[in-house]
Formats: sequence, C-alpha cells, structure tokens
Amino acid sequence: MDNFIRLIASPGGRAARIAIGTGLIGTGLAMGRKGWALSVLGLVPLSMGAFDWCLLAPLNGLPFDGPQVRAILGAGPADSAR
Repeated sequence: MDNFIRLIASPGGRAARIAIGTGLIGTGLAMGRKGWALSVLGLVPLSMGAFDWCLLAPLNGLPFDGPQVRAILGAGPADSAR
C-alpha cells in the first residue's frame, strides 16, 4: 500500500488526479442531467490533486498533506528501490 500512496502523492500522481477529476466532471456535464452525480464525484480527485492532499494516506497511518507524505515515503516509486 505504501508504494501506491507514494505513487499517488508524487507530482505525477497529483497531475493524474487533476486530469481524472477534470475528465469525470467533463463527462458528467456532457451527459446532461443524468451525469450530475459523476460531475460531483469528479470534484473529489480534482480537489485532492489541486490542494495536494492524499485521501488514502490516513488509512495507512500517514499524514493527509501531500508534502508530508512525500517527506516520509519519498518522491515517487523509483525511491522504493533505495
């Protein structure tokens, strides 16, 4: 689980969360009235990426703040080889 959280907390993971959230919001808006729930759901990964928070980190005993998670676990998956 630490490797997954390390990936999510990395700058690339942050960009991916922003892209996924934007995609969900866009898809929901394109669907019209049926897609409003998808648009609202897209706000979660978008806000988590934009504010650099890691929602899954506290479930593993790590801080919620992205920079703190990176300081504890390292910057990305390549750091796990050390």
